[in-house]
Amino acid sequence: MTSMSIGTSTSTRIKGEDRRVIFASSLGTVFEWYDFYLYGSLSAVIAAQFFSGVNPTAGFIFALLAFAAGFAVRPFGALVFGRLGDMIGRKHTFLVTILIMGLSTFVVGILPNYATIGTAAPVILISLRLLQGLALGGEYGGAATYVAEHAPDHKRGAYTAWIQTTATLGLFLSLLVILACRVSLSKEAFEGWGWRIPFLVSVLLLGVSVWIRMKLNESPAFKRMKAEGKTSKAPISESFGQWKNLKIVLLALFGLVAGQAVVWYTGQFYALFFLTQTLKVDAQAANLMIAASLAIATPFFVIFGALSDRIGRKPIIMAGLLLACLTYFPLFKAITHYANPALEMAVNAAPVVVVADPAECSFQFNPVGTSKFTTSCDVAKSSLVKRGVPYENEAAPAGTKASVKVGPHVIAFDAPMPAADAGATPMTPAQVFDKSLADALNTAGYPAKADPAQVNIMMVTALLFILVLYVTMVYGPIAAMLVEMFPTRIRYTSMSLPYHIGNGWFGGFLPTTSFAMVAATGDIYYGLWYPIVIAGATFVIGMLFVGETRHNDIHAD
Repeated sequence: MTSMSIGTSTSTRIKGEDRRVIFASSLGTVFEWYDFYLYGSLSAVIAAQFFSGVNPTAGFIFALLAFAAGFAVRPFGALVFGRLGDMIGRKHTFLVTILIMGLSTFVVGILPNYATIGTAAPVILISLRLLQGLALGGEYGGAATYVAEHAPDHKRGAYTAWIQTTATLGLFLSLLVILACRVSLSKEAFEGWGWRIPFLVSVLLLGVSVWIRMKLNESPAFKRMKAEGKTSKAPISESFGQWKNLKIVLLALFGLVAGQAVVWYTGQFYALFFLTQTLKVDAQAANLMIAASLAIATPFFVIFGALSDRIGRKPIIMAGLLLACLTYFPLFKAITHYANPALEMAVNAAPVVVVADPAECSFQFNPVGTSKFTTSCDVAKSSLVKRGVPYENEAAPAGTKASVKVGPHVIAFDAPMPAADAGATPMTPAQVFDKSLADALNTAGYPAKADPAQVNIMMVTALLFILVLYVTMVYGPIAAMLVEMFPTRIRYTSMSLPYHIGNGWFGGFLPTTSFAMVAATGDIYYGLWYPIVIAGATFVIGMLFVGETRHNDIHAD
């Protein structure tokens, strides 16, 4: 049977099961994001439950480390399950991944805490996170491959784009379940045992997903290849040990996924970080505006996926990357103008300058929260950054303690210590400096937080929508394009690794790296250079070396 006849028969044969294929495949990625937001939202509670043997700060750091562990192993999961998917089939492999992922999430809900079983609790928790990460490394590639290999040739972009919408669904689902539990229970009950409920209800998603996936057929492309005895015996070595395939993997990573990842994280995570941490917008208001922009923009995943079936994947993805590079600075400056106009006015009226010995100033890259930055320069910059105050840098003679100019006022780090009140704990130099700086900033009109009455909700939401629209442009067509870049025999393995390296590492480090760049320069927009440079490099590589894939025969061996 020829490839053309298979494509034709597929397009007529699968119409009755299109929805089931897409729904079953998408449930796994709903699980991925449900768990992602769930664990992230409940990190403080999890720290208290499972890391109570250490001080609260260290416990929270360990909780974040457990969270990060799931990301670190995703590329390895891509290798393990990608290999299985190319050897034994798509259906059975991503049935295994969702079982591992779902059961790991459920077990967190019944896992005894530190007070009950001691150090075994955090060890088991981290082990579960590692299992989740491994399973997730194989889930996305399996879902994208399975849907694409079922889809009619002229609807591949539209079909696979549905998978890309599931991040929003996972976000809303986790927020809804957590909110329902918090509203229904007292604060003490929720933090004592109610936090387990969101993890436990995930078993319902698991049951539905497994039931539907067991009813699905293997992908027609893989069935034909298996019947002809052409499956790969060594997908990993074939994917990454042969230059002709490794070259495509590298192009997929650096010419597509790296840029897609930073645009995705900027639009959905860094924007929220910028609103809450830099502009000091109320967290609930910021989350609602982000949620509204996601809800409005989500249909565009499918719109751009379907459009890519008509005009090609590459033009849409490259356009999204280019627009992001050209407009991030004006968009984020506009967000400042409409979300915290008082900050904008204070910066113009009383600019802040850090005067310090450059040798004392660290690049405060702190991905896990374990490093301590204690020099006078680091303390001064950290104090300003945590308040969302932009500043300029001025070099001081070697050995000079840092000082901060707020308009005409100067706050010195080595100012005389005030006399402590009777019975009061004496303040450290850093605490004295921080208090004096706070007073000076307040006098100069720098707001401690954004005034809710001055936040232009409609304009901020519109600007956030534009950022998410870029996400839909680069993310909507990419699953179809990655599938189309690789031959059937090694597709699962080859596409999964660049996807998870790009999104897990390039995208995952974006918030931390951008924060460190802001702290180093004082420019609250300087962190945008991280996504702009990576998206720009991806645009250049993609335009020069990545070809259009829309008409590729994905049934080829």
